[in-house]
Amino acid sequence: MHDRDARNAWFKSIILVHEPALRRQLRRMALPAVEIDDVVAETLARAYVATDWARIEQGRSYLFTIARNLLTDAARRKAVVSFDLMADLEVLNVADGGGSAEEVVTVRDELRRLQAIIDTLPPQCRRVFILRRVLERSTQEIAAELSLSISTVEKHLTKAIALVTSALAEHRAPQHRFGRSWRKVKETR
Repeated sequence: MHDRDARNAWFKSIILVHEPALRRQLRRMALPAVEIDDVVAETLARAYVATDWARIEQGRSYLFTIARNLLTDAARRKAVVSFDLMADLEVLNVADGGGSAEEVVTVRDELRRLQAIIDTLPPQCRRVFILRRVLERSTQEIAAELSLSISTVEKHLTKAIALVTSALAEHRAPQHRFGRSWRKVKETR
């Protein structure tokens, strides 16, 4: 009984106090087809049943990470990943003392630029690129799914990467004084 009382006290003082902030952030994100109450409830439930709960001291960061993971999993299950959604999910990547508003805006802008570039790719290159780089499928899986040879998949991927790289180089904005790019944010994980 003592362990349950300790867990309840921890949950109330470390986790539950951040529930309103999580709810506000999810509302601001205006995610289509996402029931905010369900995400918040599932996030709180997962936090409560954590096995190493006593070691968790940064409740806000922990809670936002759980929510981000839930939304990412839901997006993957739908097999259609919007770069805008992924940029919005970055907002939930809260490390205490972490990213500033400028960093969030920079990452979001760069992801939107990347989405616009990907939208201009030839259809087959775009499909292969998204399957490989976004959905992280293997070359063999992509070949089987699209009824292509592995070498054809590799050629489409090579072409897509060359086109994306070229377009990014052409449209590269001057580096901002603050903020990390989406590449650096991904590398720090």
